[in-house]
Amino acid sequence: MTRRTRGTSAGLDRARIAAAAVALVDRDGLDRFGVRRLADDLGVDPMSIYHHIKGKAALLDAISEAVIAELDTGARRTARTWEQLARRTAHDYRRMAYRHPRVFPLLATRPQTSPAALAALERLAAAMRRAGLPDQVVADAPMALFGFLNGHLLAVLDGSPDGPALDPADHPTLSALTPLQADFGSEAQFDRLLDTVLAGIRTEAARHRTAEPDPTSDTARQDGQAATEDGDATRRA
Repeated sequence: MTRRTRGTSAGLDRARIAAAAVALVDRDGLDRFGVRRLADDLGVDPMSIYHHIKGKAALLDAISEAVIAELDTGARRTARTWEQLARRTAHDYRRMAYRHPRVFPLLATRPQTSPAALAALERLAAAMRRAGLPDQVVADAPMALFGFLNGHLLAVLDGSPDGPALDPADHPTLSALTPLQADFGSEAQFDRLLDTVLAGIRTEAARHRTAEPDPTSDTARQDGQAATEDGDATRRA
């Protein structure tokens, strides 16, 4: 029988606990994950874990944080444009999901507020702002990008490339399109879908720019003059 020790004497810390928890979920899945099983793997008393991580919810957050920290920040820091950064981030995220398919549902279904997650979002938002994208588009883009990534990867990791048999008489359009889904889960399909998401962000940015009045136009100058006059009249009143 493994002798159980207290956290300090066992050399426990948050990083070691998180790494062991990731390995346990990778091996056995989330359904079988528990503090007692983790303590058995570490050879410690379950209460020792709680000295470092307070509660199961915090432990699940530590697992998410550990796998997000695996993302390749170096490759993303050398990106020259926001689109290049978004593509590298997306592909890095996909590789991480395939390394940890049993952990990935945690990332897709729980808020990600770890330093590593926020740093990735900050880099993307800053790159988009530097490129001159409207702030509303910058604010919406991470939701669009990661909404696609999480939904697609959950479907691919849990799903099967073989969909239900379709009767062409009942579903003629879907039946005709079925051969085009033969590469379900492939990197080629991933790139096509990612292209669609990024094209949508570009289109939305262009729409916002078109909707914004040109500050040098006669209409904008007249609106500005009217606003100034209204302000002067209010102050005089």
